[in-house]
Amino acid sequence: MNFLTLVYGLFLLSVVGLFWSVPTQKLRVWVLFVASLIFYGSLQLQYVPLLLMASWINYFLGRALGAPPDWRIEDWQFAQQDWTKRRVKLLWLGIGVNLVLLLSFKYVPVLLTEVGRARGWNLGDPSKTWSDWSKLAPLGLSYFSFECISYLVDVYRGAPASQQFLRFATSKLFFAKVLLGPITRYHLFAGQLQNLRFPPMEQIVEGLWLIACGAMKKAVVADSLATYVNLGFDNLARAGSGDILLCAVAYGLQLYLDFSGYVDVARGSALLLGFNLPQNFDFPYFTTSIADFWRRWHMSLGDWLRNYLYFPLGGSRQGLGRTCANLIVVMVLAGLWHGAAWGFLLWGAIHGVGLAMHRIVDGISKRSPKLKAFWESFPGIAVGWGLTQGMVFLSWIVFRLPEWANTQLAFSRLFGAAADPQFIQKVYGETLKLYPNQIAVGLFGVFLVMGIAYALQRGLKLQLNWYLKLLLIPLCFYMVAIAMPSGVSSYLYFDF
Repeated sequence: MNFLTLVYGLFLLSVVGLFWSVPTQKLRVWVLFVASLIFYGSLQLQYVPLLLMASWINYFLGRALGAPPDWRIEDWQFAQQDWTKRRVKLLWLGIGVNLVLLLSFKYVPVLLTEVGRARGWNLGDPSKTWSDWSKLAPLGLSYFSFECISYLVDVYRGAPASQQFLRFATSKLFFAKVLLGPITRYHLFAGQLQNLRFPPMEQIVEGLWLIACGAMKKAVVADSLATYVNLGFDNLARAGSGDILLCAVAYGLQLYLDFSGYVDVARGSALLLGFNLPQNFDFPYFTTSIADFWRRWHMSLGDWLRNYLYFPLGGSRQGLGRTCANLIVVMVLAGLWHGAAWGFLLWGAIHGVGLAMHRIVDGISKRSPKLKAFWESFPGIAVGWGLTQGMVFLSWIVFRLPEWANTQLAFSRLFGAAADPQFIQKVYGETLKLYPNQIAVGLFGVFLVMGIAYALQRGLKLQLNWYLKLLLIPLCFYMVAIAMPSGVSSYLYFDF
């Protein structure tokens, strides 16, 4: 059941209608739970029991972590120490269970294949890549595992444990976010579940507006860019340097519009049910530092990495050297979270080194008034934007081509390579019927539209009122219907 299908539209309308028609909160939770199982089962029915079992294990461990010490023991100091040790063991057990679940599906098959290639053992199909193996994993497994880990850590830190399995499982399997997030903390979702109110007209319109905008981003723009991106990166040996650079920019836009479009539909669907899911993107391509980029790109993942990995490693409390090392370690792990391929590790390392260099330059700038003034001036902002986005878009090449041989080929032809005449004829002349200068203008147009939206929303603080949004929603859906490329492609992040 893809978000951008008539089936999902009918499903969502049915769920919303039934959800608000039942009289009690308990029945509404049941409606959400059953609807989420139906939604996930329509995609991968075989993994529903696995996710339910994993939810129950995390629920049980959360209850155990939240249980108070036995104060009936006369030696209360011993009771306190025993309780603390027991909770630490339970926390590590819970983290281990979730990591084993994640590793077993996403990384072990790839590892066995690589070992088999190196040793000549028959441990897996040597022709398969990480992408082939990743399709065997349950959809949304990375998000599910991270949410469960964050829940257990929050309970360990003092948050109350869930006392109802139905509520806990519903929060983990909520159909709007189960596949690609945003990563949501249990207590935020549970608090909203506890205080559900029928949404006012403004919220209903906002939900429909987000769904319409998300559909436009994905179906009209991202899927159109996908044609060019796939043609370019699938024919690297014949592409020229300019083609590869254009493909890198097009892929960066495709990935952003595809993923943020999904999140818009998810958040819009949740708003119709009274839930406000966290924002996941905030104009990341207009940031002037890599640190700011990661505050505004995949924001829920960045928040998770800070709270549950970077801070436990020591954060920035143990000197500049340790801070830089922590940043690199966190980003390398973030790269591996996306998939078991060398390219993802390299992509994470690039961003980790970028964050470390930014921290060093930022520290120097704070001690140098002239350098600080430069970064705050228009030339400094322009330089910061150029360096940041140049690194981001070049690193997308590694992200798009995580297999090492393809990455090497792309970068070997990145500068000074001429395109094969047959490539120009077949790709631009016959397939796309557009030439590089026209594609460059189109990509600039996409940036221009995003820039106008950025200036209106963040610069002038202007927002469309809900009356105007209500008038524009049918137009957006009409444009999706007439401009959508044939067929409904899956979201890019399903591979991660």
